[in-house]
Amino acid sequence: MIIQCNSVKIRGELLRKDWKMFSNNKINIRIVFCLLFVFSSCGYSFRGGGNLPEGIKSISIKMLENRTSETGAENIFTNDLIYEITGFGKVVLTKGDNADGILTGVIKSMRIHAISRRDSYSSLERRVIVTLSLKLTDPTGRVIWSVKDLSANEDYIVLSDKQATERNRREAVKTLSKRLAEKVYNRLTDDF
Repeated sequence: MIIQCNSVKIRGELLRKDWKMFSNNKINIRIVFCLLFVFSSCGYSFRGGGNLPEGIKSISIKMLENRTSETGAENIFTNDLIYEITGFGKVVLTKGDNADGILTGVIKSMRIHAISRRDSYSSLERRVIVTLSLKLTDPTGRVIWSVKDLSANEDYIVLSDKQATERNRREAVKTLSKRLAEKVYNRLTDDF
């Protein structure tokens, strides 16, 4: 046993010496990784962080046409588009034909599907799916950019209280509107 204790002690001392040498190497390795990170990240950029196509500096965003049965959806989606597009300060919102670009669009559909059920007649969760089509034109009417059938979805919980379920549905539509506005902005500014 005495031999084993001495050998453990010796091994322990060896491990401490090795650890000191390794910790110095650890610092060197960290420095190398930091330098690699700095030099490799020079070309990195966020998606959609560019400018609008064809150097557009001012934009007019028309009220979206609502082809759904959802009253007021055109206001929610148009306001979120305005907020998202003008929020980065790269473009100015203007009225009418004074703008470099005019964004128009249609809320084509808003569908609601049950995604989980309590029984065959009642659902626990539902999903809202919204589809948009948008077009960016210059003042002469020439199409600069367009997207057809851009869609996104959001889930919400169905409760026994119908008013609470309706609140959940409205919140899901608002969340969905923000998400679609972000998608539109990212696509508008991508690769330009």
